[in-house]
Amino acid sequence: MKAKVTVTLKNGVLDPQGKAIEGALKSFGLEGIGSVRQGKVFDIEVETADKARAEALLKQACEKLLANTVVENYKVEVLA
Repeated sequence: MKAKVTVTLKNGVLDPQGKAIEGALKSFGLEGIGSVRQGKVFDIEVETADKARAEALLKQACEKLLANTVVENYKVEVLA
C-alpha cells in the first residue's frame, strides 16, 4: 500500500528556510509571491492491505521519527 506523509511547521514557528526561499524567488523577479513555508514529503510503501493498520503504523512513524511534534504538524494519506 502506498502512502504520503506531509510534515510542515506549525503556525507561529519561525521558518528561516521558507524566508530564504521567499527572498530568492523575489530576487529572481517573481512578483506576486506572498509568504513561503517549507516542509517535507515522504512517499512510503507500507506492507499491509489494511488501510487502518497502515494509517496507525504511519502515525507511529511520525510520532517517533518523521515529525518533531513540538514544532511540526503531519498529515498521513494512504493512497492505495
